[in-house]
Amino acid sequence: MYKAKYIKYILNFRQPSGTSRGVLTEKPTYFIRIWKEETPYVIGYGECSILKGLSIDDVENYDDVLANVCQNINEYIEDTSNKLKSFPSIIFGIESALKDLENGGKRILFPSDFTDGIEGIPINGLIWMGSIGFMKEQLRAKVEEGFRCIKIKVGSIEFEEELKFLISMRKEYPENYFEIRLDANGAFSLAEVREKLRRLSKYKIHSIEQPIRQGNLSEMAQLCKESSIPIALDEELIGINTIEGKENLVSGIKPQYLILKPSLLGGFKHCEEWIEIANKYKVGWWITSALESNIGLNAIAQWAYTLNSKLPQGLGTGQLYTNNIASPLLIEDTKLWYLGRGWNLERIEEA
Repeated sequence: MYKAKYIKYILNFRQPSGTSRGVLTEKPTYFIRIWKEETPYVIGYGECSILKGLSIDDVENYDDVLANVCQNINEYIEDTSNKLKSFPSIIFGIESALKDLENGGKRILFPSDFTDGIEGIPINGLIWMGSIGFMKEQLRAKVEEGFRCIKIKVGSIEFEEELKFLISMRKEYPENYFEIRLDANGAFSLAEVREKLRRLSKYKIHSIEQPIRQGNLSEMAQLCKESSIPIALDEELIGINTIEGKENLVSGIKPQYLILKPSLLGGFKHCEEWIEIANKYKVGWWITSALESNIGLNAIAQWAYTLNSKLPQGLGTGQLYTNNIASPLLIEDTKLWYLGRGWNLERIEEA
């Protein structure tokens, strides 16, 4: 028999971080512990991470649902994906905790050269929205750290200011110096999106994530067909649970890339279904964390390494918080490594 318990935890940002959905100063998350009744000292940890206003399971009774799942964990173990299809973050948390438990409760979910510290995972450097000065300060730091793939959040400040930043960026660094990825989080209106993409295309953009809000399927398909900037679907994937639905979306819109976030899409199994479909239609993809703590980031990174993607992944969010869970994850030479001093789970275990 399995046992489970959850702990709510508030992550505090080191500095306010801007997105098109507002400025973030803190983020609630939930840790789930699963163990077997006969071996209570071996515990698997997972993270159920929701994003306010984005996750389909951002609902008022989330705590009640998670409490019920933990109380009746044995009813959910065998068929988690179907029984919790409306709660992708809980699916991911259970999936991760069980994988950890299966491997001895040591936070090694997918043993590999990554977890042995032999190889790191190439990642992009992330620049948050804010004043031009703040964004330039972040850029200089990323350049000094050696990043050659930079992801920039756009859509929360004046578009002309964002363009000024890109212009100064390209003046200071040649276009072959680094790759620029943009993330609009659906911020551009249907009336303005084409003109904005046209103007952005002058600055040699690798791709732009979700330029318009999800749900505008025909408009998104047309943009993917005609835009000179390759388009990556992100929020568009949320809430699609069936293989048929996933294939219809990819074949209908024909995007250039998919952005895969296990917390938002229902864990590893669902993301692997997206990957299989993407490969079938020759659509690129990469894995991105969704502001999880190091518990969730660790699970995502270990799994991502096994996929052998050649593209930089979006896994650089572990340094965002002042009260993150201490872990072996660290960033060196523009890669995420499993090399640090080890885990300190006191904050969770004392809860």
